[in-house]
Amino acid sequence: MKTLFSFICICLMSVPSFAQDKSVATKEVQIKTAVLAAPDEKQADATVMGYNESGELIELRKGSNGMICLASDPNGKGFSVSCYQADLEPFMIRGRELKKEGKSFQEIFDTREAEAKSGKLKMPAEGATLYVLTTDAENYNKTTGEVSDTYLRYVVYLPWATSQTTGLPLKPSAPGMPWIMDPGTHRAHIMITPVRD
Repeated sequence: MKTLFSFICICLMSVPSFAQDKSVATKEVQIKTAVLAAPDEKQADATVMGYNESGELIELRKGSNGMICLASDPNGKGFSVSCYQADLEPFMIRGRELKKEGKSFQEIFDTREAEAKSGKLKMPAEGATLYVLTTDAENYNKTTGEVSDTYLRYVVYLPWATSQTTGLPLKPSAPGMPWIMDPGTHRAHIMITPVRD
């Protein structure tokens, strides 16, 4: 019996080594890594949103340049940070609220579309850029904040824009070519996905 108990204890202790690390990085590491998605000249003065020990999204640093950066979600897959122009904040906040309510992607899209059309949801008048930096979990050291083998892509939101108004295709016909997604909607945006090395 004692042998069986010891075996079960050993098995239970070994389980976490197979599970993904869901711990929250320190405030300093979250700030250091979140701003990596922003252009160099925007990093020092960007507002940074990250996670507390309970996994709630909070403001970690108040910025002054109109750039907002999000730290990597400890419950997400791999490493993913993003930065965007502040005019996108109402759109982003509403998306997070609806996701927290358990809404599907389509429900979130439809709700924001209706609210943007009615004027309840304010969208950027002149367009706004989102930068997304990702890598696999093994390339991110949550303790030191060192990140390697990253990939940066760009999204330029142009609400209500179409292929006709921008001259952009509805899909890329060459590697890295910009194209427009969700044309004619509140979520219309130019996708720019550089070729990976």
